[in-house]
Amino acid sequence: MKIDRIELFHVAMPLIYPWRTAYGEDAAIHSVLCRMSSGSVEAWGESAPFAAPCYSPECADGIFSINRDWLAPTILGKQIDSGQQLQAELSLFKGNPFAKAVLDTAWWNLESRLQNRPLHELLGATRNEIPVGADFGVMDSFDDLLTAIGPAVDAGFPRIKLKFRPGWDIPMLDAVRSQHPHHTFHIDCNSGYRLSDASLFRQIDRYNLAMIEQPLQHDDLIDHAELQRQIKTPVCLDESIVTARQTEQAIALESCQYVNVKPGRVGGLTNAKAIHDVCQQAGIPCWVGGMLESSTGAGICAALAMLDNFTYPADIFPSSRFYAHDLADEALELIDRAEGVPSVQAFNVIPDPNSERLRQLTIQHDVIVG
Repeated sequence: MKIDRIELFHVAMPLIYPWRTAYGEDAAIHSVLCRMSSGSVEAWGESAPFAAPCYSPECADGIFSINRDWLAPTILGKQIDSGQQLQAELSLFKGNPFAKAVLDTAWWNLESRLQNRPLHELLGATRNEIPVGADFGVMDSFDDLLTAIGPAVDAGFPRIKLKFRPGWDIPMLDAVRSQHPHHTFHIDCNSGYRLSDASLFRQIDRYNLAMIEQPLQHDDLIDHAELQRQIKTPVCLDESIVTARQTEQAIALESCQYVNVKPGRVGGLTNAKAIHDVCQQAGIPCWVGGMLESSTGAGICAALAMLDNFTYPADIFPSSRFYAHDLADEALELIDRAEGVPSVQAFNVIPDPNSERLRQLTIQHDVIVG
């Protein structure tokens, strides 16, 4: 396809309940959306690194300007026939995976519309439905957390993720396990600890968690390997995995037993699929994470999650979990199945943002044309 036009939107989407993690608190999700056009056909991409560079070195304001000034002009007017070619065009610019994901996800979505094929099929998926888990951030009290968890357990979510940080750690697990001794839980540390905290993680072995997600530094592989040698609970890498090469290194070092793949964090669907393939070949199960995107971005995540080696229930949430009104008209919804496992289906067409809602929530907007 020839890239004829790129339009960028930096939006702030208000949350129903603040999202609290080891790195801070967000009352709104800052995201960048791209409307990419080829001829008369257009499609959207989305990347949501949040407002501040706390989850990763990138932030929404930064990826908006990087795309406006450097990335988008690099591919505008060019014939781009594959995701690999798109990434090659952008490879001059070091790093910036969330920024590159804006364009990469839009390209894949646009290609699916040009071919009139659902995005998940274009990526190579053979299924169109996957189970999802439930996630809970740091709340005002353990009682609030337990009140929130109960309905998720009753609804049949196959696993529940709990944010974990200093001051919201072992006592929180005690409270949760006392009420739900047998349900599958894992914790997400968001890089909040160091190898010197290994004794804390050895204590966690007694809680029979499915995994500990990203316990140590956001760019570390070596200390995670040492921590995994010292504990029984599987380590899952999230922030530390940005490229397929890092994935190969983590596997060689035995740094983890699971990998979380977020399209934004790894530079888009092209790289996400490559990481999935590396893990599949090595026998390392994966799962798809989300960044609380609108249903446009969440629909892209759902398409990716249909690939075979994404075997752990995904972090893909119904729109109503975080937003009073999703940015897109077509909300992402859970499917209730007879076996009682909440699931999501892949969209046949990724939903576009609602134009009026987009206007109301936009902080910055620009058009890149030849």
